[in-house]
Amino acid sequence: MGKNIYIHGTEGDEQERLATLNSMTNKSFVSFLKLRTTDKVLEIGSGLGLLAKEAALKIPNGQVTGLEKSADQLKKCPSGLPNLDFIKGDAHNMPFKNNSFDVVYCRYILEHVANPLKVLNEVWRVLINGGRLFVQENNILAIEIYPECPHFKKAWQKFALLQYELGGDALIGKKLYSLLKKSSFKKIKLSPAPEFHYYDLKTFSPWIGNLIGNIEGARKKLIDHNLLTEEEISEAINELRDFITLEDASTYFYWNRATACK
Repeated sequence: MGKNIYIHGTEGDEQERLATLNSMTNKSFVSFLKLRTTDKVLEIGSGLGLLAKEAALKIPNGQVTGLEKSADQLKKCPSGLPNLDFIKGDAHNMPFKNNSFDVVYCRYILEHVANPLKVLNEVWRVLINGGRLFVQENNILAIEIYPECPHFKKAWQKFALLQYELGGDALIGKKLYSLLKKSSFKKIKLSPAPEFHYYDLKTFSPWIGNLIGNIEGARKKLIDHNLLTEEEISEAINELRDFITLEDASTYFYWNRATACK
């Protein structure tokens, strides 16, 4: 496995894609968190800070701290909320004392880190006794699309392989229970967060656009790693663009969720 590199990048187009994905998924995730009014909360991997802002607005008498490794991302995080702050740091070695937070959550982060178990051990350290962890992660191959899109299916499998070669794990969602067990967490509960999108829904086009954006954003890396050719990438993207126009088109996916306690 190679050196860990964030597969998606931080360019403008990628930030726009992530903002759109946030708008589609944040409300459901904040509800999943079950935050209490005075919770002291840590978000790992804040990115643009959009999710952390929604969490902070949910608990005006609590505190949300976002941990983000990228200085470029931190510059774009929201400001002005007294109960929201952001800190630069690495999830593998968090700059916090033991027993600092009531809640820790992360979403689409463990798939990108070099050592997920070390990150979860750090979560354990910074949580108070009885503190709660909430996780939502990818198993990107847990997707069905109909009518069939064979060029996309091939490209998506190669995209997952690319993430592995870069030091991540696009299938980590299905491993959450095992990882949490190894990190000594208790009261582990798993659940799915389903995503059903079809032609008649307003979410259909943005959802397929998100898939296109993933492949497009990794175009150079896919070619450089000899996983796909320029032609194969274009075939996959064009296939999805045609898919958006099909009145009988639908797609099914689910995120892997887990809750646990220290």
